[in-house]
Amino acid sequence: MADPASITVAIPAFNEAAVIGSVVQAMALAAPWREVLVVDDGSTDATAGAAAAAGARVVSHPYNKGNGASVKTAIRAAAGEWLVIVDGDGQHRPDDVLAVTAKLGEYDLVVGARAPAAQATPGRRLGNGLLNALASYLTERRIPDLTSGLRGARRELLLEFIHLLPNGFSTPTTTTLAFIKAGYNVAFEPVQVQPRVGTSKIRLARDGARFFLILIKMITIFSPLRIFVPLSALSFLVGVAYGLWTVAHQSRIPNGAVLLLMFSVIVFLVGLVSEQIASLRLEGRR
Repeated sequence: MADPASITVAIPAFNEAAVIGSVVQAMALAAPWREVLVVDDGSTDATAGAAAAAGARVVSHPYNKGNGASVKTAIRAAAGEWLVIVDGDGQHRPDDVLAVTAKLGEYDLVVGARAPAAQATPGRRLGNGLLNALASYLTERRIPDLTSGLRGARRELLLEFIHLLPNGFSTPTTTTLAFIKAGYNVAFEPVQVQPRVGTSKIRLARDGARFFLILIKMITIFSPLRIFVPLSALSFLVGVAYGLWTVAHQSRIPNGAVLLLMFSVIVFLVGLVSEQIASLRLEGRR
């Protein structure tokens, strides 16, 4: 277990003046952390002042950059060896933060995994369920909650992947996939969430599409054959089936079947090259 004195609790916040003070106080009372750090993402209300008054160290952006940019600022500014990221809207309980930090040291990344019923709306539950299922297939590891904002990790390893982190709401997705595919120890700790104060800044259609694209991007970076081989196999099987059907009924080999077979070979070869590039990237990392 990581010593609380070596842990920075980081809270990205944007226009959370109504709740940020109580969040900071609750986190500060939970354990003797190295620090509670609030990154004010260009709020137009009194978020920074309320956080400072509650005892947090505050780093402010001059304008709104996005949740991911706030997390990157926290990674760079944190004084602790470990970094625990907590949402600034009051969803995360101190007990769950302690449960996550209890596994740090044994694990390099610990994600607070919410139960499906804890998702705010049926649409979000369905979207997150599909993302979790796709991520589990692509990583060959069961992922119960890909997008949870509550997570703790070794700061040095977060710095290793900071160039991959987007500025928007896909940072949890990226860090989870990057740690798993890089071979680091990752655990999922079941947690409960409380109703957030205010309205969510995530939009299902817009940010769901971004999560999906980030998911595909990360797998093509770390394990591209998980995408290229199924595409190649599908094209090959369709080409063979189309060719055999046409030969049987029209006694000729159609151009479409030939193109599908050629496409399957090209996709497979591109996948092999991409896999070699991914291996070289991983061998060259710190």
